[in-house]
Amino acid sequence: MKNLIFTICLTLAVLLGSVGTSWGADFQKGVAAYDSGDFATALREWRPLAEKGDADAQFNLGVMYSKGQGVPQDYKTAVKWYTLAAEQGVASAQTNLGHIYDKGQGVPQDYKTALKWFTLAAEQGHTHAQHNLGWMYAKGDGVPQDYKTALKWFTRAAEQGDADAQFILGTMYAKGDGVPQDYKTAVKWYTLAAEQGVASAQTNLGWMYDKGYGVKQDNVYAHMWGNIAASNGDENGGKLRDEVAKTMTPADISVAQNFARECVRKEYIGC
Repeated sequence: MKNLIFTICLTLAVLLGSVGTSWGADFQKGVAAYDSGDFATALREWRPLAEKGDADAQFNLGVMYSKGQGVPQDYKTAVKWYTLAAEQGVASAQTNLGHIYDKGQGVPQDYKTALKWFTLAAEQGHTHAQHNLGWMYAKGDGVPQDYKTALKWFTRAAEQGDADAQFILGTMYAKGDGVPQDYKTAVKWYTLAAEQGVASAQTNLGWMYDKGYGVKQDNVYAHMWGNIAASNGDENGGKLRDEVAKTMTPADISVAQNFARECVRKEYIGC
């Protein structure tokens, strides 16, 4: 699946958190040590708990080994701890395992296993897992390519505020991938992503204004969004802005530039 302007790369942050299995004094000492950057103490507090089966501690050890915090980076050991936590239903551990198998980090790349873990986490409502599961169905990694199922998972992630999923949905509706082409809905999702600062969504929203797709054609808003996207590092936004400017009067360009400054001041909300 290709986006209107360019393709978003799939990324996944490794998260530190708790599912609330054990919040004893030792665990909290580990949290305080981790937050202060004292990884050796965090490991010393969490390792005995993890070995006794504490899912929180197992997950956090997985994070530390995957990031090389207090220990040499070791994806194989991270997989060990993530798996123990994932088997106890920790959605973040399931998501991180899915990511590791999807990328082949410390284990052979295995899309089917990645799909398994992403699905378990996604069904628990984990946003990153839903996003990544959407990509697997969109690309056909480990499953037959299925845009309708991809749309389902991207929508669930987008409804939880995942900005990249919102952008992807905008593209799917704009192109008619897995859903009837619907420019108005595309504009809705592009706008939500643009308001969160996604430069590619800002560019595509400007493009929609330029073409009059799903919105009334408006060069001022096309210029404004292209200009904002360019300021956020999207070269295509700058190209859109410069192309639209060729058909605008100096007065209209000045208005668009003022709108862009005001939109940035409002942090892109309600522009």
